[in-house]
Amino acid sequence: MEKRLYNFAAGPSAMPPEVLERAQKDMLCYPGAGCSVMEMSHRSKPFMKIRDAAEESIRRLMDIPGDYAVLFLQGGASLQFSMVPMNLAPRGALTAYSVTGNFAKKAWEEACRWGDARIVASSEEDGFRHIPKIKAGDVPEDAAYLHITGNNTIFGTCYGELPFGGMKDAPVPLVADWSSAILGLEIDVRKHTLIYAGAQKNLGPAGLTLVIVKKDALLAFPDPVVPTMLRYEPQIKADSMYNTPPCWSIYMAGLMFEWAEAQGGVRALERRNREKAALLYGAIDSSEIFENKVAAEDRSITNVVFTLPDKELTDRFAALCEDSGIINIKGHRLVGGFRASLYNGVSMEAVRTLTELMKDFERGL
Repeated sequence: MEKRLYNFAAGPSAMPPEVLERAQKDMLCYPGAGCSVMEMSHRSKPFMKIRDAAEESIRRLMDIPGDYAVLFLQGGASLQFSMVPMNLAPRGALTAYSVTGNFAKKAWEEACRWGDARIVASSEEDGFRHIPKIKAGDVPEDAAYLHITGNNTIFGTCYGELPFGGMKDAPVPLVADWSSAILGLEIDVRKHTLIYAGAQKNLGPAGLTLVIVKKDALLAFPDPVVPTMLRYEPQIKADSMYNTPPCWSIYMAGLMFEWAEAQGGVRALERRNREKAALLYGAIDSSEIFENKVAAEDRSITNVVFTLPDKELTDRFAALCEDSGIINIKGHRLVGGFRASLYNGVSMEAVRTLTELMKDFERGL
């Protein structure tokens, strides 16, 4: 078997070997089904058990109350940029957005198609290097909701505290895209009206989107122009199977949830992720050449971005990483440099290998 390399991809991301081995074992014939998960009917008893087990597991992991629906949808987190306003706000209504990165801005742009989406906070002027603080008075009281992007994958920032001080009785409902931090960071579902997350970070392979939504927050009579497939209510009533769901991705997510529980749950995974991030940030902060420009209090423990002084050094270190078995370390094209995504599936060994390589590179200059 070809050797697995140290994968720091931002998504689709590294997955735990145990999960991949389990999927490999079940690939040809899922136990008791006589066929692969990719071949079985989504209405069959074996698949219904897979779907139900996945929901039960994520509810335990995130302590999701019964008045919240759990949906396994398609279209990626980007489709939620449109579904959220269509299901939570009447057409033309006021909504509030905090723009802290590329995807946060895209979410706002899509909401502008539906109504009066206003930017109430932004860090774009400084290149999205910090998380702007939001107080209750910053958000119009008649806004249908406030939308945030909890962790910014490209720019390496993350909300350490939710807007309004994380109040449970916030002045407006809170909606959050937690795609790149979900299950790697403890998130209080009760402080949110809706959470959504693309799967390809900590939840499994691409092709699935998790939506957690408070049922009584949905519009009683959504605008008739909204297509049925873009409404949450039909999916809730059909247990995420209004149409054929992404069966394989749901199965894989279930394996990831099962693995996460076996690791001790989200609290244990967050502790491990903080240790990985501390090791890498420590190497950056003690360096004379590597630099992280994110405000210290807003640094992401999930996506660590860093740069070198010039293109020549950047190219040399990128080549060294490739030669040393470290892949997908280059930064996003919008910012350049490097980005190490420390998802749950990334081992401490991988981070140690990277930090030692950084030190060796600097010593060799």
